[in-house]
Amino acid sequence: MEGRILGNRYELIEKIGGGGMAVVYKARCRLLNRYVAVKILRTEFTNDEEFVKRFRIEAQAAASLSHPNIVSIYDVGEEDGIHYIVMEYIDGITLKQYIAKKGALPWREAVNITIQICSAIEQAHRKHIVHRDIKPHNILLTRDGIAKVTDFGIARAASSSTITMVGNTIGSVHYFSPEQARGGYIDEKSDLYSLGIALYEMLTGRVPFESDTPVAVALMHIQSKARPPVEINSDIPQGVNDIVMKAIEKEQSKRYQSASDMLSDLYRVLKEPDLRFINSSIEEDFPTRKVEVIRSDDLIEKEERGINSKSLKEKKRDRITTWLAVITSLIIIFIFGYVGYSIVMPSIATEKEFTVDNYVGRNFDEVKEELEKYNINVKGKRVYDENKPKGVIISQSITAGQKLKLSEQNTIEFEVSDGPKMVKVPELKNAESRLAEAELRQQGLNIKIVEEFSDSIANGHVIRTEPVAGEEVKAGTVVTVYISKGPELKKVTVPDLIGKTRAEAQQLLVASGLTIGKIEPADVINDVAKIIKQVPAANTEVNEGSAVDITFETIPDEKDQGGGDQNTGENQGDSGQTGIGSRKIVTEKINLDDPDSYGKRIKVHIEAIPSDTGKAEVLLDDTIRKERFPLTVEIPVPQNGTTKVKVYLDDALYVQLER
Repeated sequence: MEGRILGNRYELIEKIGGGGMAVVYKARCRLLNRYVAVKILRTEFTNDEEFVKRFRIEAQAAASLSHPNIVSIYDVGEEDGIHYIVMEYIDGITLKQYIAKKGALPWREAVNITIQICSAIEQAHRKHIVHRDIKPHNILLTRDGIAKVTDFGIARAASSSTITMVGNTIGSVHYFSPEQARGGYIDEKSDLYSLGIALYEMLTGRVPFESDTPVAVALMHIQSKARPPVEINSDIPQGVNDIVMKAIEKEQSKRYQSASDMLSDLYRVLKEPDLRFINSSIEEDFPTRKVEVIRSDDLIEKEERGINSKSLKEKKRDRITTWLAVITSLIIIFIFGYVGYSIVMPSIATEKEFTVDNYVGRNFDEVKEELEKYNINVKGKRVYDENKPKGVIISQSITAGQKLKLSEQNTIEFEVSDGPKMVKVPELKNAESRLAEAELRQQGLNIKIVEEFSDSIANGHVIRTEPVAGEEVKAGTVVTVYISKGPELKKVTVPDLIGKTRAEAQQLLVASGLTIGKIEPADVINDVAKIIKQVPAANTEVNEGSAVDITFETIPDEKDQGGGDQNTGENQGDSGQTGIGSRKIVTEKINLDDPDSYGKRIKVHIEAIPSDTGKAEVLLDDTIRKERFPLTVEIPVPQNGTTKVKVYLDDALYVQLER
C-alpha cells in the first residue's frame, strides 16, 4: 500500500501500526501539505455491509468530538473497496509501549495520565458516544507527555459485528467490563471500568486478571475480585487505591456513575492522597412517608387478618423466588454456553491445522504479525532486488495451500526484498583522477568525466561529484566527476617594449602576466641597451603566462670606446654609475614555501645590488596573483663579480640571494 494515493489527496508513506480490524499508515495530505494517519479497514470486514455502514456512521460521529486529549478525525472515505479514516498524526508511542518500557509508573504520573483520558471520555459521553475499547493500546502519548485517546466510534461500530470474533476480542479481553464479557448491556460505566483497569496497570505494571485463554480472563472479570493495587505496590496512596477499586466494581451501580464523578476524585486525590473514597451508592430502603392514625380496635382486627394472610403470602413469595432462581440459572448457563461456543470452539478448530496462503508480493511485517497469531515462527532473509519495493516478500519456503499442524512447531522462511542495493558516494575532493575512478568502480558505480577550470584545485584532481559525497544511490548509478584543468588562462595584451631597457621590459611583462622569452643577442647584454624588436608585437592578445622574445641593440663595452681613460671615470654619462661593464643574465625562481599564509594577491618587490655599482636596482615592484608562483626572475650579474638580491613579499623580507 506504500506509495498509494487515496482520495487523490492522501499519499501513504509507511505502515506505523495495526490491529485485528485495521492497519494504520503514516501519510501526507497533498492538499494541506501535512502528515496525517490513515486507518484502513482490513479486507475481511469490507464485505459486511452492516459493519461498513456502522463503521462510517460512528467514525463520522467521532469526528464531531473536539478535545485536546482526543485524536481528531479529519475525513472518511472509500476507494476501490478500501474503506479508510483520516485522522490526526501523533508522533509518539502508545501507553502500552510506555508501560512496557518503564514498568510501574509513579502514582502521580499515572493519575495525571488518567485525568487526561477521563477528560476525553467525559467529552465523548456528553455526545452520547461510548468508546467500548478503552485500553493502553488505544492511548497515544506525544513527546510532550500529552495523552490522546484514539479509535473513538470505531469500537462502537465493531461491537455489534465482532463481539464473537476471536481475532478482534482477544486483544481487549484484559480490559473488558463484566457486562462486556457476559455480552450484556454496555453503557458509559463500561468505559470507566476499562479505565480503572488501565490505571491499575499503570500503577502496578500488570493487569489484574491474567490467564492462558481469553475465556478464562473473561470469566475472571465476571467472578473474581481483583487484588488491590496497594498490595502489589506499597507506594500507592490509599486514596488512589480506593479510586481504582471503585472503578472496577463488578456491579455497575457500585462504580462511578459518570466520568465527571471519577474526574473529580482524581483531581482531589492529587491534593489529598490519603483521602478515603467510600462507595456511597447504598439507597435508603425505608423513606419517610405519611401514615394514617389507626384506632386500637381497628389495629387488633388488622393484626388478626395479617396473621392469617401472612402464611399465604410467604408461600406465594417462596414459589416465585424458586422459579426466578431456576430461570436465572438457565439464562446464566445459556450465556456461558454461548460465549464458550463462540470463543472456544473457533480457537479449537483453528488450532488443529493451518492452511498456508500465497504471501508473495505482500508486506513482510503484516504477514509476520498475521502468522504469529497462530504461533508460527517467521524468518525473513533480506536480499537486494531492483524490481521489488523494500519489505515486500519475494518467495516463501512453504508453498501456498499446504496445511500445517498447529500442535507442532512450524517455521516459514521468507525471502524479503531490501530494495535496490544502495551505496554511498565516497568523498573524492582533491583526489587524483585515476584514483577517484578506481574507487567509484570498486563501489559498483559508473563514471562520467567532466573537465573544468579551477583556481584552487590542482590540474588532474577532483573538484566535486554529482551526486555529492555521502549521498546514497543505487549500484550502477552514473556519478559525474568534475576534474580540474587548473586555472583558466586569461587573454592579456602584450605591452610595447621597444626602446625599453631589460629591467624596464621585465617589469612591464610581469605586470601584464607575461614572461621574457628568447633574448638576442644571447648571454652578455649591456644594462643600458635598448630593445629594438619584440615577438609577439605590441598590443597583440596572448594567453596569460606566455613568453615574449626580445632583441637588444648592440653597444660596445667601455674599453672598446675611445675618448678617455677607463679608470678616470670620464665618459661615464649622467647616470653616476662607475665602472659599468658587461653583465650576464642569471635566471632564478622564487617559490612560495607556505602559500596558505598569503592572500589571493601578493605584493612583490625585488631589488638587485650588482657589485660593479653597489647601487640597488629594482627588478620588480608589482602585485601578483598567487597562482603565478613560482616567479621567474632574471638577475644581471657583472663579469667577474656578484649581485645581491632581496625579495620582499607583502612588504616583508622573504629571501636574500647572492649570484
